[in-house]
Amino acid sequence: MTQDFTKPANHPELDRAALQKLQSLNTVGTISYILHLIVAVGALIPGAQFGPLLLIVALVIDLVKQSDAAGTWHASHFRWRIRTVIIAAVLYAVTAPLWLLFLIPGWIAWLIISIWFLYRIVSGMVRMNKGLPMETPA
Repeated sequence: MTQDFTKPANHPELDRAALQKLQSLNTVGTISYILHLIVAVGALIPGAQFGPLLLIVALVIDLVKQSDAAGTWHASHFRWRIRTVIIAAVLYAVTAPLWLLFLIPGWIAWLIISIWFLYRIVSGMVRMNKGLPMETPA
């Protein structure tokens, strides 16, 4: 599922400490993406409201570990996940009044936001597993 950064033959220009750092960042990134993925899928399933707590946990992990990724291709993934959460939160907050005024438009708006969130998480996870940075701006 994820790349193995522990073999120097794959990256002869990196020393052992750098390889361990990349492996650690890859592990943290995988955990964060899985938490985001659970939230994204849960947002599409009626009644699955455990998402906000997991999303906060994932966001805290990303905010705490972001500085560890500075100067690596993982930094773009931390930015990608943090921006995705912030943008989704703003969109959910802006469309929340639709639930109070009109049930169907509110449901449609949140469904669209949830699909967008799922797309961003899956595309980020795929690129991370290929060892690629997120080049597309948020």
